[in-house]
Amino acid sequence: MSKTIVQKVVFKNTTPQQLYEMYVDSKKQTASTGMATKMSAKEGADFIACDEYVTGKNLRLIKNELIVQTWKAANWDKSDIESIFIIKFEPKGNDTVLHVTHANLPDAHAADTDSGWHTYYWEPWKKYLAGKPVGKPQSM
Repeated sequence: MSKTIVQKVVFKNTTPQQLYEMYVDSKKQTASTGMATKMSAKEGADFIACDEYVTGKNLRLIKNELIVQTWKAANWDKSDIESIFIIKFEPKGNDTVLHVTHANLPDAHAADTDSGWHTYYWEPWKKYLAGKPVGKPQSM
């Protein structure tokens, strides 16, 4: 079986453009997560993120609105299919709400992936946006 996680994350005083660029721009994602990333803002492009822990492909990109990717972690079994990762960016006054859906996660990795988005992305992003330094995470 596979699992789907759904998250709703609020970023105060942040625009969809800021968050979209932090995700699709290699330099900005590396700076905001502390992990090396090779990302592209082109549909169909492959990517490597989280210090080569994650690989995938951009399936659909709508600037400042939507990101849809395939996504697979290095510690998943070879027989595990790629998951589908979706971020929808919703402006809400001065804030932005991320609506995140991550589908087709292997049962054994769903809980870690759910908490990992917070640990390795959303919390470091909030530090980065507040002007605080983001260091390399302890481990994946």
